[in-house]
Amino acid sequence: MKFNLLVFQKVFRKIGSYVFNFFYDIGDVFFFFLLFIKNLLTDKFYPRLFFNQIVKIGFNSLPVVGLTAIFTGMVLALQSYTGFSRFSAESAIPNVVVLSITRELAPVLAGLMVAGRAGAAIAAEIGTMKVTEQIDALKTLSTNPFSYLVTPRVIAGIISLPFLVLIGDIIGVLGGYLICVNLLNFNPSVYLQNTYNFVEFIDIFSGLVKAAVFGFIITFIGCYFGFNTKGGAQGVGQSTTYSVVSSSILILLMNYIITSLFFKL
Repeated sequence: MKFNLLVFQKVFRKIGSYVFNFFYDIGDVFFFFLLFIKNLLTDKFYPRLFFNQIVKIGFNSLPVVGLTAIFTGMVLALQSYTGFSRFSAESAIPNVVVLSITRELAPVLAGLMVAGRAGAAIAAEIGTMKVTEQIDALKTLSTNPFSYLVTPRVIAGIISLPFLVLIGDIIGVLGGYLICVNLLNFNPSVYLQNTYNFVEFIDIFSGLVKAAVFGFIITFIGCYFGFNTKGGAQGVGQSTTYSVVSSSILILLMNYIITSLFFKL
């Protein structure tokens, strides 16, 4: 009986420790967010750093986002044809492709790709600065680390992702068009007309809103884990991993929440 009580005591202590750490981390992230807002509104802004981050996060991510979008559009067209041909509903393929790309696939896949590329780079860069005490050096030079490192990256992420997703929308629809016209013998003008007639502004706008939110999540989480890096090279690796995993999970969660807000049944 005494042994069972000790086992239960250890289990409940472990559970309590996880719950406490979970809420502690939430509070820490919220405090980091408040510091970001405070420095965004009251401290100096660095335009040169901002435009550098636009290039790093946005422009340099175009190849991977473009390749992801065009192959996703191609696969989506093929899979839709495989299913719809059983019911003689091939004419609905342009509608499915454009809705799936603009509402869901382009913003989510672009977010996940940028999280793996730019989010990891942000966490690793700031984490390396933290463990090598370069952030402390910024303070000694009377430079606010938040305004210098966090604000340009987060604002650049919020602005860059919608442009990436808009380009991904176009490339993804183009991928579906190429497969349907060249492989499935669709009429090009009819395909484009069906796509144009079916898509609505809310479909594109919802994807762009998701992209802005995902851009904030990716850059903010990358900066947060970078600033909280400890333990040298191993800590930098852990921060990078945590940044990508946390950003990916939050992207999928926020995708559901935003979709439910825009398209209530």
